[in-house]
Amino acid sequence: MKEIKDIVCAFEKAATAAKACALATVVHVEGSSYRRPGARMLVTDDGMLTGAISGGCLEGDALRKALLAIAEGKNKLVTYNTMDEDDAKFGVQLGCNGIVHILFEPINIADANNPISFLKKALAIRDTAVLVTLFSLKEKRQQIGTCYLQQAIGGIFYADVFINLSVTARNIIIAEIAVVFTTRQSLFTRVNDGNSECSAFIQCLPLPVSLFIVGAGNDVLPLVAITQLLGWDVTIIDGRSSHANSQRFSQVKNIIISKPEIALSTINIDDTSVIVIMTHNYNYDIEVLKQSINKDFAYIGMLGPKTKMQRMYDGLQNEGIIVSDEKRNNIYSPVGLDIGAETAEEIALSIVAEIKAVLMGKNAQMLRHKEIPIHQ
Repeated sequence: MKEIKDIVCAFEKAATAAKACALATVVHVEGSSYRRPGARMLVTDDGMLTGAISGGCLEGDALRKALLAIAEGKNKLVTYNTMDEDDAKFGVQLGCNGIVHILFEPINIADANNPISFLKKALAIRDTAVLVTLFSLKEKRQQIGTCYLQQAIGGIFYADVFINLSVTARNIIIAEIAVVFTTRQSLFTRVNDGNSECSAFIQCLPLPVSLFIVGAGNDVLPLVAITQLLGWDVTIIDGRSSHANSQRFSQVKNIIISKPEIALSTINIDDTSVIVIMTHNYNYDIEVLKQSINKDFAYIGMLGPKTKMQRMYDGLQNEGIIVSDEKRNNIYSPVGLDIGAETAEEIALSIVAEIKAVLMGKNAQMLRHKEIPIHQ
C-alpha cells in the first residue's frame, strides 16, 4: 500500500499543477519478472515517475508508452517478452526470462471513477479491498481498465464500463471477488465483456502492517525509520512523555502515553497487527505481555535474551497465568532474525525482516537455497 499512497500523493500534486498523467499497472506476468501483477507507476506528462513496474529496466520505454496513451486518450496494453534473446529490440535489455503485460491508463480528472479515484478510496479507511482491472491480451482489443473496487466493510464502487458488461461477466467477477476476500490472494479469470473475451485481474489490496512498538528509547528510532520506508502504520506506547512525543516520533500514526496495566486497552487489532515490546523496563514489559497474549496479534516480539522471557513465563505462572504452547509459538524472543545484528539499526532490520517473514508465512531462508521459483 506504500506504493499506492505515493502514487495518490503524486497524482494530487500533478493535478494541482494541471499536469496530465497516466497509470501504468503490471496486470499479468508469465515466467520471471522483477515486479509482480499489481505493481504500479504514475507517469506525468513532464516525465516524472512515481512507483515502479520493474527494477528500472522498463521505466524508460514505459514513459514513452504512457505519454502515447495520454496523447491518444485511451488505454493501451504493452507486452514485453523478455524470453526473447533479442530483447534488445525493446531498448531495455531486460534479461528476466518472462513476459510482462503492462496496462497504461490515461487519467481523466473529470471522471469521478478514474483509476486513481479507486486507489484513493482504498486508502480512505483501514480496510481490506479488492480491485478489478479488465484487459485483453489480444492485440487491437478494447482495454477496459480499472473499473471496480470492493471493500470488506467500506463499500462498493464501480465505473460505468463495469455496468456495461454482460450480467454473466459481472456475476463471474463478483463470485471471484468473494474468493479473493476469503483467500487474501489475487487471481485471474476470463470473462466475456459482451463483445469479446477479456481477462480480469482481481487484486487483493492487503492492509499495511499495523505495528505497535512498546517503548520509546533511542533504539526505537531506527525501527520506526525502517517501517516508515515500508509504509507500515506505527503506534508508539510508553509511560514516559519525555520519550514518547511528536518531537521524537513525528511520522508515527499514534502515540499512547499510558500506565502498563492499560497500555493496550484502547487499541484496535486486525489481521496485520503486530507488537514489539522493548521498553527495557521489566515490569512494564511483563504487564504489556500479559495483555498481549489475550489479544489476536499476528506476531508478538519481546526484546531481550531467552532468560528474560523464561523469567516472564515463570512470573506469569506464579500469578496463575499459564501461557499455552499455542500462544508461546506466537511470541518471538529474542526478537529478530539471526543476521549478526549488533547496532540498533541492525537490530531494527532483523526485527522488521522477521515480522515480514512471519506475516508472509516464510522461513527467511536465503533465496539461493530455494529449489522452487520465488513467486508461485
